Amino acid sequence: MAMGVTDRERAKADRHRSLVRAAARLFAERGYVGATLEDLGAQVGVSGPALYRHFQNKQALLAEILLGVSERLLAGGRAARDAHSIAAEALPALVDFHVAFALADADVIRVQDRDLDQLAPETRARVRELQREYLDIWVDVLHQLRPDRPVPENRTRALAAIGLINSTPHSARRARESTLRSGGQESVHGVLREMALAALQA
Repeated sequence: MAMGVTDRERAKADRHRSLVRAAARLFAERGYVGATLEDLGAQVGVSGPALYRHFQNKQALLAEILLGVSERLLAGGRAARDAHSIAAEALPALVDFHVAFALADADVIRVQDRDLDQLAPETRARVRELQREYLDIWVDVLHQLRPDRPVPENRTRALAAIGLINSTPHSARRARESTLRSGGQESVHGVLREMALAALQA
């Protein structure tokens, strides 16, 4: 009979996730090169040696951040597409999913933009492969909507829309501060959704 997850195992998993989130925030603020595991430990109250029970080294931590987000994007994109039988509904679902991701994981996007090249070549190749698969979901949905358009054009539109949404981290803090006084994060989501759909369907 399989044993359930113990409280100790659950606590360790929670700590591991907390460390990954804190590392994404630290790398976003200081850059991969400018941050150390000791800095991370100081932020979360964990000694340097204790961190090595979770991660072999700083590069392994970066790999977990970027591989993890790429896997989550692919899974979420597939779920958004598969939940709708027609492309006219799947496309807004993809946009909503990606906007929610960008607003929740702004730090990870900043790390991806700046520090992808710090990964080992094989890990970097895997991240890019996952991202291509995610992009292909968007391209396939666009092709279903407009099969008259060449695939390269649909790919360009998808890249442009995703890039527009991903630009959020560069102004997310100011956007949140201003919109929390006039409608909250839902307003940011709505604006990005409208702009992305307009770019995709223009």
